Amino acid sequence: MNADPTFEAQRPRLFSLAYRLLGTPADAEDVVQEAWLRWHGADRTAIRDAEAWLVTTATRLGLDRLRAAKAARTDYVGPWLPEPLSVDTAPDPAHAEEIASEVSLAFLALLERLNPDERAAFLLKEAFDYDYARIGEWLGHSEANCRQLVHRARERLRAGRPRFEVPPERHRRLLQRFMEASQRGDQAAITALLTEDARLVSDGGGKVTATLRPLIGAARIARLYWAVARRGAVVDAQLGWVNGEPAILRFADGRLHSLTLAVSDGERISEVLTLMNPDKLHAIVTASPAGASLE
Repeated sequence: MNADPTFEAQRPRLFSLAYRLLGTPADAEDVVQEAWLRWHGADRTAIRDAEAWLVTTATRLGLDRLRAAKAARTDYVGPWLPEPLSVDTAPDPAHAEEIASEVSLAFLALLERLNPDERAAFLLKEAFDYDYARIGEWLGHSEANCRQLVHRARERLRAGRPRFEVPPERHRRLLQRFMEASQRGDQAAITALLTEDARLVSDGGGKVTATLRPLIGAARIARLYWAVARRGAVVDAQLGWVNGEPAILRFADGRLHSLTLAVSDGERISEVLTLMNPDKLHAIVTASPAGASLE
C-alpha cells in the first residue's frame, strides 16, 4: 500500500509514546502497526483532528498492552528491565545526548514504579506537553484526576532521580572507574564509588545467572563483583552508550554478554542496572571489540 502522509507524519511521535509506555521496541512497533490498521479502516471524514485521533488510539492500545504486560511479568524470573533501542560504542556526541534526553534506559526503568494510568498521564504531560483536558479525554479520566495522576507520578519518581543534573562527562568518568574496579573485583574501590544504600538490579530473565531480587548496600554489591572476578570468567569490558547514555558493555566469547548503566550524583553511584537477558540484547551494536560477532 502507498504510504499515508498524515499517518507517517505522526509515526515518530506514536512510536516514541509507545516505547516510553512499554519499554520494548517490538511492543512499541506492534502498537504503531495496530494504530495504522485502525487508521486505515477508519472513516476519515468523521475525524477532525488526525493527531488527536492517532495519539488517542496509540495511548489506549499501549495502555491495554501495558496492563497485560504487568500481569504477565508476575511470572518473569527476577527483576524486569526495559530493552534498549540502540547500543553503540562510538556515537556522535550530539546525537547521543539527544537520544538520552528522549529515551534514557535508566529513566524507563524508573517509570516501572508507576501504575499504567500514572505512567500514561505523566508521559503525555511531561514528555509531550499535552494539556490536562486532552489527557483526560484520551485516558477516560476527569481533568482533576489527571492532575492527581501526574502529581503522584512525580512524587514516586522523585526519590529515584538525582537531585541535580550531572554533566555527562563527569558521569562517564565515574562509570569508567566503576568498570575498572568491578573488572578487578576490587571491593574497597567499588565500595568507595557507591553510596552506602546503593541498589543493584540485574535482569537475567531466567536465561542466565543473575540476582533474583535487587541487592541493597555498597558492601554487598562489592562482594558480588569480587566473587564474579574471582571465578575468572573471561569478559571484555568497554564503555559505550545505550540509548545515548554512558554504559558498560561486556563481551564474552565475542558476543555482547551484558550492559550496565548507573544512576549517580556525579560523585557516587546510587543504582546499578545490569541487563543480561540474551533475548533483550538484540540491539544493533555499531562497533565492538575486534572479532566480536553481533548477529
